[in-house]
Amino acid sequence: MKQILTAAVLTCAMAFGAFASELGDDGLHKTAWMRDTFKDLSEDLEEANAEGKRLMVMIEQRGCIYCKKMHEEVFPIPEVADYIEENFFVVQINMFGDVEFTDFDGTALPEKDMVKKWGALFTPMILFFPEEVGPDQTATQAAVATMPGAFGRYTTFNMLNWVVEKGYDTDESFQKYHARKFAEQSN
Repeated sequence: MKQILTAAVLTCAMAFGAFASELGDDGLHKTAWMRDTFKDLSEDLEEANAEGKRLMVMIEQRGCIYCKKMHEEVFPIPEVADYIEENFFVVQINMFGDVEFTDFDGTALPEKDMVKKWGALFTPMILFFPEEVGPDQTATQAAVATMPGAFGRYTTFNMLNWVVEKGYDTDESFQKYHARKFAEQSN
């Protein structure tokens, strides 16, 4: 019995290890499904569309306990990690970073100033975008959904699905979608 339990623990550790994140030089968690881009949202959106994926921007900061929670407890879950990798083009922005970041409206600012422009106060904050964004829109104006803070497995997974399924274009709010999906998962 002890050998079976040890094998099960090792199998889980290996499965989660495949999706685990590491800390980058900037102190932010890095995962295999994050993209290293030129930080230009219009270009990132074009590339996401070319791959048949949705653009997702994650605002994070060094030392964020809620970012750590997401990267250690939610994103490594194979179902969540696989879904992100298959459906999303993920760009990370450092809430206090100095790398130049260009918004859809053409405004180029250091990450920390862009985050201020967008009014983001907490991390993690995830912005989801439609396939088309006008050149006069900012990221916060264009976002079809915003996920402010750390959430558990099911809320996160359901949000990802709601965005991919374009639930924001329907009469079913995310809260109702989530309640329905959660009830279905419980049965």
